[in-house]
Amino acid sequence: MTDALFLTSDDLEGLATPADYVDAVRDGYRQIGDGAPAYPRQKFFRTDPDGMFTSYAALLPETGAVGGYMYTAGFGAGDGWFVTPLFDAESGEPLAILDGASMNPFKTGAAGAVAADELAREDATTLAVVGSGAQARGQVHATATVRDFEEVRVFSPTPENREAFARDFDEHLEADVRAVDSSEAAVRDADVVITATRSTEPVFDGDDLAPGTHVTAMGQYREGSREIDVTTVERATYVPDIRERATFDAGAFLAALEAGAVTEEHVHADLGEVVAGTAPGRTSDDEITVFDSGGTGIETAAAAHMLYERALEADLGSTIPFAPASEALTGRLP
Repeated sequence: MTDALFLTSDDLEGLATPADYVDAVRDGYRQIGDGAPAYPRQKFFRTDPDGMFTSYAALLPETGAVGGYMYTAGFGAGDGWFVTPLFDAESGEPLAILDGASMNPFKTGAAGAVAADELAREDATTLAVVGSGAQARGQVHATATVRDFEEVRVFSPTPENREAFARDFDEHLEADVRAVDSSEAAVRDADVVITATRSTEPVFDGDDLAPGTHVTAMGQYREGSREIDVTTVERATYVPDIRERATFDAGAFLAALEAGAVTEEHVHADLGEVVAGTAPGRTSDDEITVFDSGGTGIETAAAAHMLYERALEADLGSTIPFAPASEALTGRLP
């Protein structure tokens, strides 16, 4: 019998800063770039009622953790439920179960920040954000830890949402944060562009990107989802979180493939390869770069283990007993 730690959203609140998430996630991607395993998500759907179940995982041997995400969306409840199981990479014993919803924007934002640190110009000072929800907020919180932005422009189709976003971040960041009335106004001459939407159509014109722009696109993790257009993919050094995702469920890349604008060889590297130094990141000031972030077990396992260790230090959470298979699998009838 072993005890695993159960951590609620309340337990996790305030345990780590955005910079802490970025450090943990950066190290997770480095391990993947050095050969540790991670694979794209699996998705299962049902109808009547509509629902989706998703799972993905990664093994981080140096961290000593195996873990990932399992979550549902929809079904009869019409909501989402995120569960993060975490195991010891050597013994296989369960370490923790986390309520994964509260950490989601931070760990996903951290992946975007790691990519921006590797792919954006060092002198990037202007940030454009398309989207104003929790994921957009997580991206900005994290990315602001790797670049000193002086100006942040946000566009969302709902005026009150973009205005609220701008007010909140204008108080939080040293940058001048303002809402604009179009994605074109946000993207024009921006050094870094973040898209965090559920759009099935491109949210800006790739011809509007200035030379040297870095784009983090995080809302295109299924075929048919296309935050960025074919032009953007074609113009850019294209880096997905996991290489296999590009032809599996990266909607914008699949659209570019279908249009004949690129081939599979257009994938420059995945983020782990860039972080580990086995593939170059940005190579010139005029290069346009894209990080295609669909969500992986890499940032999930890395962030969950960091939170688990901090919870132990702070004596947070409750325990759940687990019986090993040698005890539980008795073969007896009830």
